[in-house]
Parts: sequence; structure tokens; C-alpha cells
Amino acid sequence: MFGHGGAQIQIEQTKAALEQLGVTVEPLRWWDDRQTGDVLHQFARVPARLLQMAQEKGMKVVTSAFLSGLGARPSWMRLVQKMALRVIRPVAPKAISDIFSWDSYRLSDACIAMTPYEASLLTVIHNVPPSRVRVIPNGVEEVFLRSQAVPRGRWLVCTAAIIELKQVLKLAQMAVRAETPLWVIGKPYSDTADYAKRFMEYARQNSKTVRYEGPIADRERLAGIYREARGFVLLSQWESLSLSALEAAACRCPLLLSDLPWAREAFKNKAAYCPVNGSRPASAAALRRFYEAAPNLEPPPPPLSWMEVARQIKAVYESILK
Repeated sequence: MFGHGGAQIQIEQTKAALEQLGVTVEPLRWWDDRQTGDVLHQFARVPARLLQMAQEKGMKVVTSAFLSGLGARPSWMRLVQKMALRVIRPVAPKAISDIFSWDSYRLSDACIAMTPYEASLLTVIHNVPPSRVRVIPNGVEEVFLRSQAVPRGRWLVCTAAIIELKQVLKLAQMAVRAETPLWVIGKPYSDTADYAKRFMEYARQNSKTVRYEGPIADRERLAGIYREARGFVLLSQWESLSLSALEAAACRCPLLLSDLPWAREAFKNKAAYCPVNGSRPASAAALRRFYEAAPNLEPPPPPLSWMEVARQIKAVYESILK
């Protein structure tokens, strides 16, 4: 809410593609008791009471899970969370359970995960029956899939919101240390945020190495930038399945990503990886190695289109309505 980014694009593109397939799609008018529908599709965890009321009205509920934070935690922390939920959930007052929506994934008629890894988190941590879990990745717009090859330039490109989660300031510092040209494309949630001001000031002071001109709304131009880039870099602390990485992959751009399960599952050995919490000297050295190797790296596999994703989602709707 009030934050642009991948989730917003995912929702808008899913809605548009489903409509092209003949599905009537409306945003939930939570204040309107006359609204009808067959399926309530919630992106992120649905509040438990909303889920129950929808089911009481005869709707099926589909939840698209965003488990990026949980997925990036160390295995021992996930184990602790799993054991804590198993102990607390059965004895906790219903009011507490509803506040945290502990049961919303389990009570959904279907849950959509973007990777097999996040699907396993749903079944292992949240006790969702495996029969209710589907794996459907994000898609990309046709403008990226149809983009044409051009000679690669000198800039590495990072497209991300200017927030601490995406570690763009750390990436800029790595680029300066490694003397590696970096073009950051994106905007902060707020121009007055301290992190955004520190990043923009650092980019201004190091403009020969770090290029920052704000966001680019023109999707065709963005596809051309991916095509011309020497490589794409995203070192965020966590993701579910990065849309910007998929867009770059559609444009056959070499990838350097945070070494996290989502990235390994999505791109396997078709991308390079950098530790999330590595020291700046070691991370800068990894960035420089990627820069030098990028022209000879095998491009990542092309992702699905939003239409292909929507067909899979529509099949989920049809299966639970039966």
C-alpha cells in the first residue's frame, strides 16, 4: 500500500491478462455487500476474518504468498518459527490468531507460490496441505520478450526501489570501490527518507561511476536499456521472485543476484551470485569479476509471459470451483 514496485506490477498485469482470457476481474470493494464473485484472490496473506467471510458468502479464496522475508532467514530461525507456531497456535486465543492471521494460508482453498522453495515454506511452516499449493512464477510483459539484441555497452544496471531492503547504497559503494560503472534506475518511496537522501548524495558525489537519473516509466525504453547493459545486478536482502530480474532475463542480460534460495531456484547456474551480507571489499571484488566476465556469460532462460501465467492461474480457479 502506497509503495510502488513488483507487487503492484504483478497485480496489475495478472488482472489485465485474466481479462484478456475472458475472466471478469474487479478489485475487492470491502465496503460493498452487494459485490459478488466466484473467487477472492488475495496477494499476500489474507486477513483471517476476511477469508472466513468470503467463504461464508460462497467464494473460494486463493492466496498468492509473498514469503521473501521468511525465505531469506537462516535455517535455524525457520526451525524456531516452525516449532513456535506448532506450540502456540493450538493454545492461543482465537483473537490473537486472527490478529496475526496464522491460519489464513491453511484455510485458503488454494495457495500460489512463486518458487518450489516458497511452496515448501507453505507446507512445512504454515501447515498448508500440499494438494492446495501451486507453483506459478511471475511473468514479464511482451515488450521485454520481444526486445531485439543490440551491442552491449559499459554500464551494469540495477532497477530497484531506493530503499534499504534493495541495498542500492551498498551496491553503489561496491561499484565505486571496484571502479565499475553502475546505472541505478528507480525511485524511493519517499524523497524525504534518510536512506534515499544518503544514496542520492553518494551518487552525486561519485557521478563518474554511479549514474542515477530516477525512474524510467517507458517500458520499451527500459527493455532497450536491459539489452544494452553489460549486466544486471540486484543485491536485495530478500525477494520472492524479482520482476526486474525476470525483465532483464527476458532481454538476455547476464545476471548478478543475491545468493538466496529464490534466485538459485529461478536461475540455477545461469546467473552469478554474491553473498547478501558479505564484506564490502569481498563484494566489490565479486562485482568486478562479474563485470569482466559478463560478455562471455551464457544468458539466463526466458521467463513466462503474463498471459502464460494467467492461463495457469485461471486453471487454479477452475479446479477449486469444481
